[in-house]
Amino acid sequence: MNPGDRVRVERAGVTNEGVLMPSSTPDHLVVKLDGGYNVGIAREDADVDVLESDVYDVESAQSESAASEIAFDDDLPTISLISTGGTIASTVDYRTGAVTAQFDAEDVLRAVPDLAARANYRGRVVTNILSENMTPAVWKELAEAVAEEIRAGADGVVVMHGTDTMQFSASALSYMLDTPVPIVFTGSQRSADRPSSDNVMNAVCAVEAAKADAAEVLVCMHGSTSDDACALHRGTRVRKNHTSRRDAFETVGAEPLGTVDYDTETVEFRRAFAERGAVDLDVSLELNEDVDLLKFTPGLDVDRYAAMLRDADLDGLVVEGTGLGHVHTDLIPVLEDLVDDGVVVAMTSQCLEGRVCDRVYDTGRDLLDAGVVETGDTLPGTAKVKLMWALEHCEDPADAMERSLAGELQQRSVPWT
Repeated sequence: MNPGDRVRVERAGVTNEGVLMPSSTPDHLVVKLDGGYNVGIAREDADVDVLESDVYDVESAQSESAASEIAFDDDLPTISLISTGGTIASTVDYRTGAVTAQFDAEDVLRAVPDLAARANYRGRVVTNILSENMTPAVWKELAEAVAEEIRAGADGVVVMHGTDTMQFSASALSYMLDTPVPIVFTGSQRSADRPSSDNVMNAVCAVEAAKADAAEVLVCMHGSTSDDACALHRGTRVRKNHTSRRDAFETVGAEPLGTVDYDTETVEFRRAFAERGAVDLDVSLELNEDVDLLKFTPGLDVDRYAAMLRDADLDGLVVEGTGLGHVHTDLIPVLEDLVDDGVVVAMTSQCLEGRVCDRVYDTGRDLLDAGVVETGDTLPGTAKVKLMWALEHCEDPADAMERSLAGELQQRSVPWT
């Protein structure tokens, strides 16, 4: 019995039939069912019949795929694939049934043979974690790795990343790097063992975007629930707005920067973007990690939070206020004390659309008098990352929070369809 054999497995009164696949856990068999799903079956007490041998030569297919993908073609651009982990580079641990990050960049190439013949590939692994474990330290490692790949001659970079915190990492690299080539983040909402997985289309479209002309940090993910096109979102304007849909990512307050048609491989941009080669590579990695994000909610204990904020010894605070940028009036003196102590306090809104304007109501005017900075329609998560960067690189970080540095702050907030 070898991987590639067609088998029938009976255990505990349940029968599964399909192709035996390689397994990372010796106590489990992995069988690919005819419907496309993989199922893990404990070897103990399992009755296995080999129905047909070598119906699918897994190792040969993988090696042939790998060989075709690393072959160099002078007529093709060079795309660097950088892996950080996440569902796009994951497998199922059949001991627990959970999705775990296990694959490196070369494994992804083998898993997505559709990437072959589109580019010459370079691959490297920065880390191998699920995105909830992402840290500013990893952002720095990632930015350094991307810069090294660009210096080595990459025509574009694709970063494979978990979706849950992708918007934060994309924002971080938007500030840390001035790039002459596209840097495209992509991921997968559903693991590769599921027939509805989005990993192949997202990876293919991300490579096509990395070959295109927009030299910005972008996020490339499904543009709809169909397998027709991926949307290209600016890294500082994107937000994950659904837990599990394949089209979970949206550009807030505007249409996506562009699209990639999966069938025709056509990349189309709808709005102005930074042109390829318009700037030289510039790297500014330092981040001030003494920045926090406070979401105001009714019933917030002002005294408790005041003590927490003072004990945190912050250099910056982003407040996610209600509506136009409001908090309970009792919290305003606390924020004013922080400003007097040299803390940059920036106001964002927890509304998904629109912008902060603290000149309409008395509360807003009091916040401005207290020294709180308006951030327009900058997204709260982006504002936190921006303030971390601005505190290290801008002479006047408070002023920087009121200006657009990487496309994060739009001049107008208008409805669009």
